[in-house]
Amino acid sequence: MLTIGLGPHGERPFPADQLILTDSEAELARAGRICAAIVLHTTASDWSRQELAGIIATLGQYGATVSEIVDCGFDRDKQSRELMRLAAASTDAVISLPIGSSAVLEAHRAVGRAGKKLVLLDNAPSGLRPGLDYLAVSSADNFGLGAIAAELISPYAPREGVVGILNYEAEFFVTNEREIAFRKWMGAERPDLTMVRERFGRVEDAGGAYRRLLAANDDLDCCFIAWDAPALRVLAAIRDGAPSLPLITVDLGNDAVAELRKEGPLKGVAAQRPYDQGAAAAKALLLGVIGRTPPAWLSAAGLKVTRDNFREAYEAVWRAPAPP
Repeated sequence: MLTIGLGPHGERPFPADQLILTDSEAELARAGRICAAIVLHTTASDWSRQELAGIIATLGQYGATVSEIVDCGFDRDKQSRELMRLAAASTDAVISLPIGSSAVLEAHRAVGRAGKKLVLLDNAPSGLRPGLDYLAVSSADNFGLGAIAAELISPYAPREGVVGILNYEAEFFVTNEREIAFRKWMGAERPDLTMVRERFGRVEDAGGAYRRLLAANDDLDCCFIAWDAPALRVLAAIRDGAPSLPLITVDLGNDAVAELRKEGPLKGVAAQRPYDQGAAAAKALLLGVIGRTPPAWLSAAGLKVTRDNFREAYEAVWRAPAPP
């Protein structure tokens, strides 16, 4: 499946699964005994665990080690402090998922200025330049994921219906891309629908945001939620008495799979391939450390997942049998 979304600076996508090291590049990487640190928005999600698995396994294949994994807990200030600390540390490189844009810009810039190689996941703070401040961004095709989500939710929206969007309020390239693509698909394929939006500042607040969206739109028919962690909070709110509507989200975590099996409110998922995205990030880092220039925008195509195909999709995303 082709990727369709462009990178944060308009870069054309390079397929994540096609990035390789030649034999000579692999030999250089192993000889370099590269050491890297990983800085994530959270390590608590299934997505994060799969992304980490892809990074760590791939670095290990080339003799590289991970000095530490930092969980920032969605705290921008903590991420900035940790990056400034790593800029002064002895590690060779950093892989980071920026939490927002302007608030963490200078800390990410400091890593490169300290002579360390930087690879980004998902998001590039405005002002950072590929090839100068960082090597590459590795991500899903989030524009494609937004289009998949729109296609999945369309059957649950009656003619002249109302579709809700629950999105993250932070400056976040990937979730913005999903919403843009979702709206674009609806405008082209379902111009009869009205779209309304609410935002949440923290994952924990998503259930309350869903209730606010319903209170302001009593004719709401269905809802798209930016990713699975806040979607699970919405499902908890429904179990606690909030009105139940058809939901679509992004990311095929274990809890999302369990919800799909129930034939409950969650009707479908636009799934990322986090293991592949992590593996591509690791390869980009290795190439940069040995003096090669990786593609600036590495992108993995998404998967359309429903109750009918969740087992096959799970095996493709997790590289493991679906839970019973």
